[in-house]
Amino acid sequence: MKIQNTTLALLSLVSATIFAQDTAIVTTKIAEQQPKLTYLDSIKKSFINHELATCVDDRVMKEMINQDLFNELTSDIQSIDIDQNVDYDLSTQLLKERLKILDSKSDFHIEYNKGLENIIKHYLKNRKKSYERLMGLSQYYFPVFEEKLAKYNVPLEIKYLAIVESALNPRAVSKAGATGLWQFMYGTGKQYNLDINTFVDERSDLLKSTEAACQYMVNMYAIFGDWDLVLASYNAGPGNVTKAIRRSGGKQNYWNIRPYLPKETQGYVPAFIATMYIYEFHKEHGIVPQKAVVNTYATDTILVRNKMTFKQISDLLDISVAELQFLNPSFKRDYVPFMIDKKHYLRLPLDKVAVFTSNEDKIYAYTEYDFSKREKAFAPSNEVASSDSIYYSTQTKTKYHTVRKGETLGGISNKYGVSLANLKKWNGLKSNNIALGKKLKIVSTESVAIVQKPKAIPAVPKDTLSQPKITTSDSLKQYVVVKGDNLNSISKKFDISTEELKDWNNMDNDNILVGSKLTVSSLKSTPTDSLNFNEYVVGQGDNLNTIAKKFNVSVEEIKKWNDLDSEALKYGTTLKIVKTAESETAVAQVKTQKPDKKQNYKTESIYVVKKGDSLYSISQKIPGVTVADLKKWNGISGKNIQPGMKLKING
Repeated sequence: MKIQNTTLALLSLVSATIFAQDTAIVTTKIAEQQPKLTYLDSIKKSFINHELATCVDDRVMKEMINQDLFNELTSDIQSIDIDQNVDYDLSTQLLKERLKILDSKSDFHIEYNKGLENIIKHYLKNRKKSYERLMGLSQYYFPVFEEKLAKYNVPLEIKYLAIVESALNPRAVSKAGATGLWQFMYGTGKQYNLDINTFVDERSDLLKSTEAACQYMVNMYAIFGDWDLVLASYNAGPGNVTKAIRRSGGKQNYWNIRPYLPKETQGYVPAFIATMYIYEFHKEHGIVPQKAVVNTYATDTILVRNKMTFKQISDLLDISVAELQFLNPSFKRDYVPFMIDKKHYLRLPLDKVAVFTSNEDKIYAYTEYDFSKREKAFAPSNEVASSDSIYYSTQTKTKYHTVRKGETLGGISNKYGVSLANLKKWNGLKSNNIALGKKLKIVSTESVAIVQKPKAIPAVPKDTLSQPKITTSDSLKQYVVVKGDNLNSISKKFDISTEELKDWNNMDNDNILVGSKLTVSSLKSTPTDSLNFNEYVVGQGDNLNTIAKKFNVSVEEIKKWNDLDSEALKYGTTLKIVKTAESETAVAQVKTQKPDKKQNYKTESIYVVKKGDSLYSISQKIPGVTVADLKKWNGISGKNIQPGMKLKING
């Protein structure tokens, strides 16, 4: 029995050990598979979140704010003939009864007439779907309208005017340039203190434009004392209404002066009353309002303390750009500016407001970081003379998106700017159905600019950068690059080719930096212009030190005269020695000695190509060797050589 228990204990221990190892291996593999966090991901991971998540379907949002509905309703008002009979199943008697009910509840003069009946039937027959969408939108806008209208003691039914004016599209723009929910012209908007600039158009701001519309209504009522005429003046202007009153002989009922009003205004008030009727009796006509996109009281505003784009906000808060556009239509370029003398507010769903206010410093830190990555307009004048060498590399990045409640594949593909087909392909999906909580792979490719800087970056004092400067040593000329220079202009100044300029300065591209020093004359040509030379053939056992002693010169002088980088010499090489009294005697003695013919020009050495080398620069380093020789000895047909390549040098 003891043996059996011991055996079981041992087996358990071994199993636990194996299981622990397997677990460790699996954990390690999972850790290895985790994608590397980006700066954005690391910021979001540190966010303080509040579990009050809501999500709006992007497709619904985009449909709600499109321009089509505005165009349809505007076209109806401008072109419909309200005197033309419309065939629709609604008895005239029933309509009269319902209009009386509306009149009893309203401050407007609502009376039956054939033209009003025709436009109501036209809307019921042709625009049912449009009004279902409008009723869905109005659940967001009407509470704000009613609050402002009540504040100014304006009839609450005026809220229907925004449907006639803009189809509840805050970004609607008419052919004449009228803009926003209440269709203010530029001058009228300015008159009522609506700010209009490059980034912001407050004619599209829900609160401010509604406030301005209420003020306008109050002012017009003070002139005409009749709300029907206030509506007419809102469309045609008070001047045209006053003219119509005069032409009608002083009548002041809208229906009596209607023939004297502009054509569009003749259909304007009937369209307003028809809209009011459809809203009040939509159930009787089988019109089912769409679900509210956003609840007005489920949003709030935040004072923005730094500039940011809708894309940055979308990435940080996981809210679609379409929803941000819907909630913040006054920002014309999907960009929230920051100005010291002007406050700007961002409207967000309450759950996003909580995330934003809890993580403001991190959010602003990320937006600053994101802006800092963008290309700057100008480089400092002491950095670049001509453009750096730029090429583009395509990089592929993979990130993962966790599906939240209410999200669709279409909305997710729009958020990340990828096609629906690719999103399904990356995740092996055969349909558009996705499960809540599923992680979706998002693959993105972006073109990254790679800037290749020139090699030499000599620093020079700032006061030398504005004027060309040429320095001369015993054997060469150097030119200091100034702003605006390029290889072509410098080569023309010194009557040399750009290829020579590149070879003399060990350059592999045409880029130069302000302040850098360029050699603008051959190291070999300068001494020969003013000096006379003897020639000395290197013999067996010679080195620079022994040759210098023979001619009573220094080793450095011999290296300079012969453009030598090192003190290594090859048997049979011809060296140039400046003629002096001592060197003439030494040459006379040397000429009596003949080199050993058996060893002449039969040696071979290897040269390892370094970065920046060219065939020309290598040939200049090795006396007596030409570019043609190097090509012949190494079987090279073109000019291209690579660092690390070994070249044979025959002597």
